[in-house]
Order: sequence, then structure tokens, then C-alpha cells
Amino acid sequence: MRIAIVSDAWLPQTNGVVRTLSALRRELEALGHTVRMVTPEHFTTIACPTYREIRLAVYPGYELERQLQEFQPESIHVATEGPLGIAARRYCTRRGLPFTTSFHTKFPDYIESRLGIPSRWTWELLRRFHAPAACTMVATDSIRKELESHGFTQLRRWTRGVDLNLFQPTAKPATDWKRPIFLSVGRLAVEKNLPAFLDLDLPGTKLVVGDGPERATLEQRYPQARFMGRLEGAELASFYALADCFVFPSLTDTFGLVLLEALASGVPVAAFPVAGPVDVVEASGAGVLDWDLRAAALAALEIDPAQCRERARAFTWTASAEQFLGNLRAFG
Repeated sequence: MRIAIVSDAWLPQTNGVVRTLSALRRELEALGHTVRMVTPEHFTTIACPTYREIRLAVYPGYELERQLQEFQPESIHVATEGPLGIAARRYCTRRGLPFTTSFHTKFPDYIESRLGIPSRWTWELLRRFHAPAACTMVATDSIRKELESHGFTQLRRWTRGVDLNLFQPTAKPATDWKRPIFLSVGRLAVEKNLPAFLDLDLPGTKLVVGDGPERATLEQRYPQARFMGRLEGAELASFYALADCFVFPSLTDTFGLVLLEALASGVPVAAFPVAGPVDVVEASGAGVLDWDLRAAALAALEIDPAQCRERARAFTWTASAEQFLGNLRAFG
């Protein structure tokens, strides 16, 4: 199958959307499909006003049409709701072409936290964006239920995966940092709710891996925490393996790939009982979900690493890609 995937989020960004789409392309190609990524790298772009690391395509309609006409896809998947996503949606609706979408980011919550715009306004815009799609793919049942409450229809599951070869449990290496080591990994942005972790009165050491617009502010406000910057590959995996507990303070993520990476590394999760952690941890015993995040973090230290690894085995990128393909075949 010839599959076009349109995304406003792409390399060199490092986030869950980019990592998910990168893994999806790799798996689809391994299964024998031809994939064309339509991303900002081939367009004139400007920096996103509130997040300069993100580049937004400027008037992408003509070039997007040229790329799709050249590729002649059998399926078109619109992954994001930015300028490229809007242009691809317009391209399909004007020609009566079926297309699928996916929901990755709770922009209404992000926009409200950054700009103060009521979330109900943004939810309505997103509902209208996704309404013409043959189906909208969501990562978890929790997000599906939330979207249904906002009037979304034609929702289908598309789960996520983890690289079990890269992220593995190891014997805890010697370190000068005082144990227990509490780790958080992700973008350092206001919507990630990092102060909910960094304000906790915990023993040992707090490690923060990631970069983003809030990094300088957080480093100044929390000098006792260790900020490691953005890490990837084996270096990132080594920090997971070093940790005793993974703390996930976000209230707005739709999944949280970092949760799977921690569990695959044999590191128990402490998080709030919200969409994402609820779906990943469920009743597996691989983490502790509590509105008292300090209590959750301390309790998680007692969890067997083998239990965490076993939970991560339930999520593979191959299964994720096959579920995505099933949605395309049913609705694309």
C-alpha cells in the first residue's frame, strides 16, 4: 500500500508524536508498504510563536498538493491539526477523498494553560477538524471517552509501542548521586506540570531529562535537581536504567511513551490517575497512581522491576503498526 502521512510535527523535534510516527514508518516499510512523510522539512516555515523549536509551514497548499499528486497515495493519514494538517484535510475534502486522522495532543488544555483561552472553544475547533475523517485514531480508551464527551465520532484505537531491545533492565550502576533516584523524562514545557514533581519532598536525587522553553526557569527555581538536557538512544536508556522510580507529573498527555520506556527498563511508575498513566499501568502493578504524587513515588520503590518489564512486553511497535493498517483498510 502507498501511504501518505501528513504531520506538522517532525524531526528535529523530539516528542511523542515524532517518535510515534518515526516508529510507524519504520514498521510499515518493514511490512512492505511504501510511506511518504509530508512534513515541514520540505516547506517554507516560521517558528511557532510560543514554542520556537516548532516550525510551522507557511501557505503549504500548493506544495502539499504537488507532493500528493506525485506520490499518488492509496491512503492519506493526517496526523496533526497544524498548517499541513489543515491543507491536507482541505485537499481531501475538495476531491472527495477518504482520509484518516489521529489525535495526539490535548491542545485545548495546553492553549488554556499558556494563553488563557477557554478550552471549550478549542475543543469545538478540533471536533470540526476531525469530523470529515473516515476515522480518528486514539491511543487509549480514556482518550476515546474524553473525545466522545466533546462530540467526536468514528473513533478507533491505535496503541503505541516501545523498543524492548534498547530499553532494558540492568544492574543499578554505581553513582555519586544519592539514592533513591527519581527520574522524569520529557519536554520542559508548562503543560508537562514539572513543578508537581520538583516540589515534592523526596529523599535521594531528582533527575530531569529533556529540553524545552521552561528549562532555564526550572533550573533557576530548582537548583537541587539535576537537569541533564535532551538525550537519545543508548544514552537515554542508560538514565532510565539508573533510576529507581519514574515520576510522570503530566495531567494532559494522551499516552506517554516515556512511561513504556521506563517500564521496559524495569523502572516503576508514579503518576496521577489520569488518561495515559491509567491506560498504561492499569491493574498491572507496575506503578502507583495517586493524587498524592509523593506517596505514589515512595510506594513505587517497592515494586519488582520484573513486573515493570512484563507490563512493557504488552506494547510493541509491530502491533501498533498492524493496528494502524487495520484502521486504514477499514476506513481509508
